[in-house]
Amino acid sequence: MTDKFKKGDKVEWKSSQGKVEGTVEKKLTQPTEIKSHHVAASKDNPEYLVKSDKTGSEAAHKPESLKKVED
Repeated sequence: MTDKFKKGDKVEWKSSQGKVEGTVEKKLTQPTEIKSHHVAASKDNPEYLVKSDKTGSEAAHKPESLKKVED
């Protein structure tokens, strides 16, 4: 399986406020905590830590919820 996204990639995702753009910070391949939220990432089911361009906050997203944005 090839990596879908890499650090620095610009991506977008849908939130309750509409489309949000941000930058991939890193690929998560093991369970972790982000702001007291448990992220059940693994090598077989990775998630991506993404930083919002608008708010600067970080969150984990599954690869299928992200779309690469062309610069």
